[in-house]
Amino acid sequence: MTSTPLRLAVIIGSVREGRFGPVVANWIAEQARRHGAFEIDVVDLADYDLPHALPAVSPLMEPNPIRPGNGEELAQRLAAADAFVVVTPDINRSFPASLKTAIDWHYTQWDRKSIGFVGYSGKSGGLLAIEGLRAIFNELNAHTVKDYVSFPRYFLLFDQSGELREPAEFEQLATRLLDQLEWWSTALATARNQAVLA
Repeated sequence: MTSTPLRLAVIIGSVREGRFGPVVANWIAEQARRHGAFEIDVVDLADYDLPHALPAVSPLMEPNPIRPGNGEELAQRLAAADAFVVVTPDINRSFPASLKTAIDWHYTQWDRKSIGFVGYSGKSGGLLAIEGLRAIFNELNAHTVKDYVSFPRYFLLFDQSGELREPAEFEQLATRLLDQLEWWSTALATARNQAVLA
């Protein structure tokens, strides 16, 4: 474990009415608190109203582009993170448009940082969304860790209070995911700091 806690942003990717994402995000955030290596910031994309239409590409690549509404707050929270856990459902074999919009409005915030995934849905448990997101974050020069947590038929796995009925297996998966995020985010944070000092 590092002496200074790493900053982990848990991103709730779905914004639609009746979403289950906050339950899953709260669960993985609690696992990360127990892990002990991270300071946690739960980022709910429903709190931000970024338009789907993007400006010209070049302004987003500049150090301080202007984002509409409260988008600057989101940019600052993402920039402050050393690592991310993206919580996503599968929607029509992909991830929510709200998540793609948030990714596209930010460019440098993902650069040289580690990203893990927690998926949930009916049959696939979010795996189709996760596979699509890996390719996108790779294009943005982020490192996606190998392990993930998946909740197929999530509505049978959690009880009415949002607690897992049989948590042991999922807690083990979360520990593996968080261990990988700790290793990679520590290495990448060290490399980024050395690049700044060079």
